[in-house]
Amino acid sequence: MAAFFYVWHNEQMVNFSSYFEAVRFLEGLINIPAQDYLKDRSNPEIYIKRMRFLLNALGNPDRGMKYIHISGTAGKGTVANMVHSGLVAAGKKAGLFTSPFIISTIEKIKVGDLYISPQEFVSVVNKIKPVLDEVHEKSPYGSPSYFEIILAVAFIYFRKKKCEWVVLEVGLGGSFDATNVIERPRITAITNIDRDHTHILGKTLIKIARDKGGIIKKDSLFLTTESRPHLTKIFQEICRRKKSDCEFINVVSGYRDRNKALAQAILERVGISLKYISRGISNARMPGRFEIIDRNPLVILDGAHSPVKIKGLIEDLGQISFDNLYLIFGVANNKEYKEMIGLLLPLARKIFATRFEINERKCAPPGDIKEVIKKISRKEVEVFLDPMMALDKSLRIARKNDLILATGSLFLVSRLRRRWYPEEVFLKTRKAFK
Repeated sequence: MAAFFYVWHNEQMVNFSSYFEAVRFLEGLINIPAQDYLKDRSNPEIYIKRMRFLLNALGNPDRGMKYIHISGTAGKGTVANMVHSGLVAAGKKAGLFTSPFIISTIEKIKVGDLYISPQEFVSVVNKIKPVLDEVHEKSPYGSPSYFEIILAVAFIYFRKKKCEWVVLEVGLGGSFDATNVIERPRITAITNIDRDHTHILGKTLIKIARDKGGIIKKDSLFLTTESRPHLTKIFQEICRRKKSDCEFINVVSGYRDRNKALAQAILERVGISLKYISRGISNARMPGRFEIIDRNPLVILDGAHSPVKIKGLIEDLGQISFDNLYLIFGVANNKEYKEMIGLLLPLARKIFATRFEINERKCAPPGDIKEVIKKISRKEVEVFLDPMMALDKSLRIARKNDLILATGSLFLVSRLRRRWYPEEVFLKTRKAFK
């Protein structure tokens, strides 16, 4: 994306170059050596201490709002969006912080129906730069990370907008995630527990549950749709220790219904009427999550990047009809992509193995993906290092009643989505959909 361009808005020229400069500034801070949450768990308490040090220097903008804090292996972003949408439908001044983004950085921060404007984002970043300089010199915990600073920007914006409620999606895990800096959430919730990010959270479900259960706080209400006894026992123990009420939401149907049930339960517990709950849940949408982006042929983008999320995707595919499925697949190298491929292969007529174009993350080599497929299937596979070429080829060969599915990574989905919805359009409208 060019760093400097103009778009028309209300017959005036709007310049986004300062926005991209602010984003580059924050993303570039990764080159300052500091303990990294994604790589170093030798002293994990440092991440909450580092976040609190930053917020103290900024005047504690996180305080004075009512929080709903949501974690889980799959569905936490969906539930967070539903809960926020329900609060907004009921007329509440509500903020939403989610990650990662599909379109642009401002997608992480939302109040009401609109994301933070590029201009407001720049304003906040410029105001906190002197504080970042001070924190860099004085913090005993090292310089704050990109994620920690973006979260601080969100808190400042939510306070500026006088939000009563804030819905926080955990970035990763729970106990030592920067979002866990909040002290007195009204409600904490966990969607489910499965294996993902095991190099950070632990290789067993019990370890993962304990890490995610770290968001449970004293005097808050905890809700979950997780039902396996050896995991619910862990949550019960944490709630007893933290003196937090604990409720298990029993749902026997698919993952989509579980997400809706959890969102409804959260909204009911904070006093939202069923009328607004229903409206909010039905209005909630997320880009890149089973998103039908085109219909001739049908094109679906889904950022599922773990076996459990692929299972949910397949569940959704069972609700639609199509003739042939052409699969565009790219995935991070540290994901369980062999299992993911095994789940998807029976549905696909042809696979386009590709990659995402993010320098900071290692992708699985498309050639390796092809080799995995060839060992377990006779399905046709074609390799493309350029994901847009994979999309072009699939669009050329797919017929009207066929389905093109791009999945395996949110980074891949983000790149392909720009064919239909360029970033500059999003920055102008501040809405995730046309």
